[in-house]
Amino acid sequence: MEKQVIQSVGFRNIEENGEVTGFQLKVRLHYYRGVFLSQIRPGTLIVDSERFEKEDIVWEVKGEEYTYDQLRADWHTHWDLDKPAYIKVKKPGGLAQGFHDITYGLCYTSSYMPPIHQDNNEPDKDHFIFMPEIGKNVHHRRLLIV
Repeated sequence: MEKQVIQSVGFRNIEENGEVTGFQLKVRLHYYRGVFLSQIRPGTLIVDSERFEKEDIVWEVKGEEYTYDQLRADWHTHWDLDKPAYIKVKKPGGLAQGFHDITYGLCYTSSYMPPIHQDNNEPDKDHFIFMPEIGKNVHHRRLLIV
């Protein structure tokens, strides 16, 4: 996997029954331990200034799909550091061929971190304390769909 959270491989339109129904991108966890799905705090996905809220996104982890509410309730499924997840968005017709500017907010909770470090941890804003082992919350990438 690449160092960046938003991976260059896996960014494509989704086709169902011969019709393009949306798009997906692949992300990796930017945390050194892995997390349970209930620890994930997904944010807003912005593609070329178009916003897709966390409730409009389906996550695929280990081959299973999860809505935002299902992520929050699942404390059994573990997202491992070395396994990417897919972020899927319904959008009739998908995205046009060419380059797209992507911004995605993503963070998580940690059981051993003091609450002061987590209470203000919002996925769409970078944390007020930068810790290299945890990384940033807001990720940017310019990717190509062909």
